[in-house]
Order: sequence, then structure tokens, then C-alpha cells
Amino acid sequence: MMKNEKKKVALLSVFAAIFLTGFKMIIGILTGSLGILSEALHSTLDLVAAVITFFSVSISDKPADKEHNYGHGKIENFSALIETLLLLITCIWIVYEAVSRLASGNTHIEVNAWSYIVVISAIVIDVTRSRALYKVAKKHNSQALEADALHFSTDIWSSAVVLLGLICANFGLYLADSVAALLVAALVVFVSLKLGKKAIDVLLDTAPQNTIHLVEEKLLSMPEVKSYHDLKIRSAGANTFIKVNVHLEPDLSLMQVHEICDKIERELNNLISRSEVSIHAEPEEENHIKTENMGVCK
Repeated sequence: MMKNEKKKVALLSVFAAIFLTGFKMIIGILTGSLGILSEALHSTLDLVAAVITFFSVSISDKPADKEHNYGHGKIENFSALIETLLLLITCIWIVYEAVSRLASGNTHIEVNAWSYIVVISAIVIDVTRSRALYKVAKKHNSQALEADALHFSTDIWSSAVVLLGLICANFGLYLADSVAALLVAALVVFVSLKLGKKAIDVLLDTAPQNTIHLVEEKLLSMPEVKSYHDLKIRSAGANTFIKVNVHLEPDLSLMQVHEICDKIERELNNLISRSEVSIHAEPEEENHIKTENMGVCK
């Protein structure tokens, strides 16, 4: 059910990208608008990104196997990194074309009703699909869909910038179209850096600070846990892996220790969806703590 919902919203995003890419390309060529043509190229890369996202969410929920002991979740983060690179490629072309036109003075474009129709249509479609992607991404903790949603959210702003350029061009301010294209590039760079950092953090197993804070609060709130150390957390796609050493009363039976560890695991699973918890229990004894601090395993 979860996998089908993720694939469905990703596939709808692909179809929307196909429509917008073709529509923008046709109108951009007919009008000669650099703003619309830059948006068409942006949408072409959006299409590639949407296709990559579709395949990544199709693979990411596969269960762990002998070759991938921790599952296939990081394919979603790799997908987000590829989206970042595609966005940066977009920026290079947009900036080159805009600067060339401004330098040559060849900024004249033809503005007609179709120019406005294609941009307004793009804004409406992007609002719809970004909301749908965000909803499913939040529901299933999908970083690939979240990256896709953030990607298309920027399209809303970039299309709005192009619309402003067209309005100015309608009043004879033709250079506004090239300036609008540069503003689109600036927006894309901003989002690219944000997407790229998030993807790289997960791929490099950077500890998610928000998750660490939640786990620490939960452990401190449990009276059975006298103390804890070596808390390690990493993410892979929608999955979160938690490892921690907890100190319990030294006179507990093996059965009681097992029950407490099960309780901690349940609490953390309820707190963080799709989490896998590994707990090592130790006695809360002064001698044990001293030797542990000296680096001796007792």
C-alpha cells in the first residue's frame, strides 16, 4: 500500500513534467522568450529528476538482502543528489544565455496570450503536484519525494519571476526577460545547495540532530534507564538506524533486562517511524563505569 502510493504520486509527477516541458518548449520557441525557454530546459531536467525519483521510490522499499544488509533506502538520497546536479546544470545554461543576451542587446521577444497561458498553467500544475508530493513524502518519510516536492516548489517561484518578466516586456522593457532568467537561476542555485547538503549528509551518515534530540529526551524520560552512552543514529532513505548502550539496575534478571530493552525499542519505534533499534544493556555499577571510561570492556 505504502509503496503503491509513493509510486503513484511519483508517476503523476512524471506525467506533469512531460506536459509542462512540451508546452513550455513550443511557446518558448514561438515567442523567443528566454525566460520561457529557460523554464522549458528547467522542466526538461525536472522530467529527468521525476523519472529518477519514480525509479528510486520503486527500489528503496525493497527489503534487506545478503548484498544490502541495511536495505535499499539510500537510493532515495542518491536520487536527491542527482537532482541537485541537474539543477546546477540548468543554472549554467540559464546564466550563459541571459548574460549573452544582455551583453549583445538582443533582448527583444514576442509576448502574446500563449506566453501568459503557459506560465500560469505551470504555476497551477506545480502548486498541485508539489502539495501532493509533500503530503506523501511526510506520510511515508520519503526523502526522494521530499526532494522532488522541494524541486517543484521552486518552479512555482521561478515561473512567477518569468511571469513578471513577460509583463514588463509587454510594456517594452524587454531586458526584464533576461533579468528574470537570472533570478530563476539564483533561485535554482539556492535550492540546489539545500538539496545537495541534505543528500550528502545522509550519504555520509551524518547524525540527524533532530532525531538525536528526540531519542535523548525519550531515554531520559524512562526511569528504567539509569544512564546511556554511545548513542549513534544514521538515516538511509525513509529508514532510521539507532544504536545505544543503556545502563540498568545490576540486580535485574536476564528476563527483566530483556523486557526493558523491548520496551525501549517499542518506545523508540513509536517515536520514529521505520526505525531499527539496537540496544546493548550494561549494569549500572561504579566499577563497570570506571573501567568503561578507561576504555576497558568488562
